[in-house]
Amino acid sequence: MADVGVRAARHDDVDAVTSTQIRAWRYGYREFLPEGPLEQMTGPAAEKMWRRQWDEAILSPPTPRHRVLVAVERVVLDTDAFPALGPGGIEALAAAQGAERVVGLASHAPAEDPDLNPDTTAEMLSFLVDPDHVRRGHGSRLLNATVDHLREDGYHTVVTWVFADNHALLGFLESAGWGEDGAERVLDMGRPVRMVRMATDIS
Repeated sequence: MADVGVRAARHDDVDAVTSTQIRAWRYGYREFLPEGPLEQMTGPAAEKMWRRQWDEAILSPPTPRHRVLVAVERVVLDTDAFPALGPGGIEALAAAQGAERVVGLASHAPAEDPDLNPDTTAEMLSFLVDPDHVRRGHGSRLLNATVDHLREDGYHTVVTWVFADNHALLGFLESAGWGEDGAERVLDMGRPVRMVRMATDIS
């Protein structure tokens, strides 16, 4: 069994957050990003850079409106089965009882696009779930927690940039009431890669 939830990221989550990002990118982007750029984004050198950036984002956010949230699963054991495990099995499983695993992340901040008002519009900068833990409600919990925090901060609108070929994420956001707002950008990744801006009203 697993107890699930969302909480603010802590310093001891940095390695797990970095690993989750790398795993989610490698799995989720492999169908539409060129292989070379994806390897550069997720290779050993990039992983070190991302770890430093997450360390700073979690420990020293620029403002109280910059946040990193994590989805977690906590092991909950059936202690009625302990006697059948023997002393060694009991000790091993008891040690795992209550252990948390980071299985997703979301970060947000005031919007920086020049056509948006950062006082009323926030940007969801990251939104990722570990590929081994998808379809367990973690994405919905992360999205709901993000919106709750942003409403408390007084935001009216949230935007996020999504690869135009990331149909899984686009479909998920559309099912939650998001839609394209007309803004787009094209990245040079050896070939043009289009991104679209999704937005939702949370007022």
